[in-house]
Amino acid sequence: MTNLDYRKTLKDKKRIVVKIGSSSLIHKETGEIDFLKVEKLVRILSDLKNQDKDVVLVSSGSITVGCKALGLKKRPELLPMKQACAALGQGQLMMIYQKLFLEYNHLSAQVLLTFDVITSPERRINAENTLKQLLDLDIIPVVNENDTVATDEIDFGDNDTLSAIVSTLINADLLILITDIDGFYTDDPHTNPDAVRLSVIEKIDDNLKNMAKGSRTAYGTGGMSTKISAARIVTKTGADMVIIDSSDLNNIPRIIDGKDLGTLFISNPNSDIDITDYIVNKKYMNK
Repeated sequence: MTNLDYRKTLKDKKRIVVKIGSSSLIHKETGEIDFLKVEKLVRILSDLKNQDKDVVLVSSGSITVGCKALGLKKRPELLPMKQACAALGQGQLMMIYQKLFLEYNHLSAQVLLTFDVITSPERRINAENTLKQLLDLDIIPVVNENDTVATDEIDFGDNDTLSAIVSTLINADLLILITDIDGFYTDDPHTNPDAVRLSVIEKIDDNLKNMAKGSRTAYGTGGMSTKISAARIVTKTGADMVIIDSSDLNNIPRIIDGKDLGTLFISNPNSDIDITDYIVNKKYMNK
């Protein structure tokens, strides 16, 4: 298949996970919520839902919103303070999402997960059942890491890995990562003018991994390496993944319409992989 052929298949995707980071939800100059961008995101996801697609939103931002509400100038370093900010910010963020989704006649529900959703078979099944039941009820799950109780401080990678795990739980066929760079480049485009955007990636190999070390995003905690790790998870379990730029959220429907934007990672399912073992032991970091 050509790159164009691969792109055309995205219009047929029925179960879509969209991940957005905290840096894409705020005004970088002030740290305040960018309500225009959040409203546009909700409107676009609601329109996808109106096309009879299942939609899950994985959204960071609880600690950032909580910090701003408390008047903090920077993200706290102590874990209890981070958890306090998360507890305050998560409620505020979810209130905004629910209000906006309701304006477009869609219900949304908060789902907070910790890493033990993968390490505990019982909790994994419960998480799968809850998410799938919400989708069956035409409710849009809004997922975040449960920072309030995640005392182990396991780094999901700015929710990149979390969104990949959610994709596996619900058998999604497309994961869209919204970040501050318009795709995966052969080198860091911020410093190397000769860096080239890769439109379609069919195989994740060591060469690509080395490119990821050189590439970065300007904001957030994830970086490009965590996005490659997320791509390893979802492509092994049968989903495609796209990295797109957060500066224009209209790129979401454009991507689904087959436009050559961002970088598309093609699914390469491997039925021999025990996905729980694959994630728990972080084999996606190397293979």
